[in-house]
Amino acid sequence: MDTMKLNTIKLTNPYLALPDLCYDRVKPTPLKKPFLIHANAEVAKMLNLDEASLESDAFVQFMNGNLQLEGSESFSMCYAGHQFGFYVPRLGDGRAINIGTINNLHLQLKGAGKTLYSRSGDGRAVLRSSIREYLMSEAMHGLGIETTRALGIIGSEQEVIREQWEKASIVLRLSPSWIRFGTFEYFSHTKNLKELEALADYAIAESYPHLLDENDRYLYFFMEIMGKTARLMAEWQAVGFNHGVMNTDNMSIAGLTIDYGPYAFLDDYNTNYICNHTDKNGRYSFGNQPRIGEWNLRALMVALAPLISTEKMESVIKHYGRLYSRHFLYLMGEKLGLDEVEDSDFEHFKEMFGMLQKLRVDYTLFFRTLSHYNSDRTALLKLGLYHQPMNDWLDNYDQHLNRNRSTTQERQERMLKTNPKYVLKNYMLQEAITIAEQGDYSLVESLFNIAQDPYAEHKEFEHWAGATPDIFKNKKLSCSS
Repeated sequence: MDTMKLNTIKLTNPYLALPDLCYDRVKPTPLKKPFLIHANAEVAKMLNLDEASLESDAFVQFMNGNLQLEGSESFSMCYAGHQFGFYVPRLGDGRAINIGTINNLHLQLKGAGKTLYSRSGDGRAVLRSSIREYLMSEAMHGLGIETTRALGIIGSEQEVIREQWEKASIVLRLSPSWIRFGTFEYFSHTKNLKELEALADYAIAESYPHLLDENDRYLYFFMEIMGKTARLMAEWQAVGFNHGVMNTDNMSIAGLTIDYGPYAFLDDYNTNYICNHTDKNGRYSFGNQPRIGEWNLRALMVALAPLISTEKMESVIKHYGRLYSRHFLYLMGEKLGLDEVEDSDFEHFKEMFGMLQKLRVDYTLFFRTLSHYNSDRTALLKLGLYHQPMNDWLDNYDQHLNRNRSTTQERQERMLKTNPKYVLKNYMLQEAITIAEQGDYSLVESLFNIAQDPYAEHKEFEHWAGATPDIFKNKKLSCSS
């Protein structure tokens, strides 16, 4: 399909066909003196947007909410959610404004000003959190994990107060769905059952259109969400990603990673790692994420009970653990270069995780180093202070490799395409943020390039391929991150 100039693109607004309670119409509040920091040419292609338009002043004005394209009707979405296990009856898009849909992708301006759901907030996003979302959504896509994407990020001279005064920014992000578990919770708990059913029909048409003619489409809808959530949790665990705020309002019914706040990739492997300093009890710790995935699905079950028999949903969700385990088993087999995996291999994986945690080995570096393994243990033994636990595990690993039909070279090639050389760790992002706050966006560009292809060697960035420096390890972040 031919690309189009920005001013010729037409937007649609399918969500506005839902009842009025589902949203509030609101216009963006533009930032003062906006300027482009970075634009995503790959995402522009998804929208059939001419790449040259990304360099135009019109694009900056579009991202700033000043330029409305034909068909645009801006609004914010209403939802509720369980936050750290406690139900909050109304949340909604407090700093995100939807501006329209192109090619079934819904565009949102995050940080575009107050909405009906801002509560006491200012509706703004600061530069550091915008950079983190912009880069991490692209990094997750580069890793092959379902996620929202971003078209661009703008900065400004406008200041807002958080822990200190910071510059405001806007990210234009997009997704095939912005509907959350908490969207259903809002209409179910307020007994707005007409809206609940309309929302379910809309979500099925949007994300699971193959179910539209099914008699039990609501049950199958829940089944699809359950399966996608189990898969997503397995992918997060396999790559060492800690989301940090798995509230039900941050869970996508389309199985996407959404709402990047105080996230982190693991430094040293630690199943108990907590990346969010608000999470005092470790509810959303790295190792707890699969269990919380099921907890959130059970909260969604309560919300969907007016539409689906609870007994039928129970018969579905009992398979969550099996689906999660099966996919996690497959992913770990790929990361370890095993031609086949069996249920009994879980014990081998547990031993490996125990060894990594005991030796405080960098998770990403371990698997990338293992990808080059050819029976010479030197490089792997250097990763930990003590050799015996690694040697013991490698004895076991060698036995597993003996079952392989593939050659060592074939295994290595496959593993190098599975185990990234780079993930965007928080110290890398902070380095980019620190100089961006001084007006230098060169590291945003560098990390963006790494994010798009994390398996490549990127020799010029070799210093980021090693273990996280001790001074930066295991930092916790706030929800404003």
